[in-house]
Amino acid sequence: MNDTLRRHAPSVALVLLAAAGTFALTMGARQSMGLYLGAINTQTGLGLASISLAFAFGQLWWGLTQPFAGMVADRIGAGRVLLAGVLLVALGTALIPFMTTTAGLVLAIGVLAAGGAGMAGPSVLMAATTRLVPAERRGMASGIVNAGGSFGQFVFAPIAQGITAAAGWVVSLQSLAALTLLALPAAWVLRGSARQAGAATAAAATATPPLSTGAAIRQAFADRSYRLLAAGFFVCGFHVAFIATHLPGVVAACSLPPAVGAWSLAVIGLFNIIGSFAMGWAVGRWRMKSLLSLVYATRGLAVLVFLLAPKTEVTMLLFAAVLGLTFLSTVPPTVGLVAKFFGPANMATLFGFVMLAHQVGGFLGAYFGGKAFEATGSYDWMWYADILLAVGAALVHLPIREKALPPRAIVPA
Repeated sequence: MNDTLRRHAPSVALVLLAAAGTFALTMGARQSMGLYLGAINTQTGLGLASISLAFAFGQLWWGLTQPFAGMVADRIGAGRVLLAGVLLVALGTALIPFMTTTAGLVLAIGVLAAGGAGMAGPSVLMAATTRLVPAERRGMASGIVNAGGSFGQFVFAPIAQGITAAAGWVVSLQSLAALTLLALPAAWVLRGSARQAGAATAAAATATPPLSTGAAIRQAFADRSYRLLAAGFFVCGFHVAFIATHLPGVVAACSLPPAVGAWSLAVIGLFNIIGSFAMGWAVGRWRMKSLLSLVYATRGLAVLVFLLAPKTEVTMLLFAAVLGLTFLSTVPPTVGLVAKFFGPANMATLFGFVMLAHQVGGFLGAYFGGKAFEATGSYDWMWYADILLAVGAALVHLPIREKALPPRAIVPA
């Protein structure tokens, strides 16, 4: 960041508060939607399968919006994209009680709320943070922003449940919609374009203009390290979505009380915060590709130990704690590697495509978890797949070249 940009940039603390707070509010609202599934089913009579379609579509749409939101943010600035995203989350959440058809629920939950959360999601927030925070602080900064999303998941569920118990599920949803609007001031703090920052930096250094969006995408997909990074993040999405969707079912299959499932999800959220901070600290001290390999190897070992251990409440909670430490701790080093490879100019776009790979994996993890249980009556085959994928992800990061890529002579499109 050159001297002119630094003089006009908000403080690091304000940037982190804006980005982490936005992620907490949008992710907290989005991850709390499952609490209303039973009430929506009772109200509409559509059946769980039809309602689940809206939730499943939302998982995929959240990922699909991120590279395109990143392209727009890189071109016109993160502030406008975040403003639109927050408003869409609030609108979609508020409209849910008024939807009585599957198509209506797909629109409210899957398109508006999930799409808005994608626009105000990790690709735009991490890119804005990378642009506004000095390079030496980016690892910890990405960990703090990531922890914000985890904190939102941890806090919003009990708030939603409390309001539902006191005033009903409709008022609860309307309250969540209103709470998300608290993120609107962050759009002003995080305003500006990564391309402008990249252009200023390039001009100061070499007078070379940044690549266009199309050229940057072609450069990224032509690079083997970027493709390997996306493949690893696909595995992360598979793990995270399977666990988030089916862990209560795993608890029931182990003949444990339903409360253990709720506590396990809470423990994952709590330890996810710890893991995010720890990874943000570690990114500045060790090679990021090695940290990613360690995280995936730890996941695979944890699943193996869980399969061999007796299925008690203590075992389940300890397993949840280890999962929480590795749950989204993959985000800071993944963000850091994309920034290290290609710089800030097209960061939102390029990390958005990596997030898309994550969500495609998430869609498959959630879907195949249900299919495996229907076919076999247990989740064992999903755990075997988790172990194999974790080993593969640990190995696939080792060939990544962790250094800034040399400039390539690509004519902007």
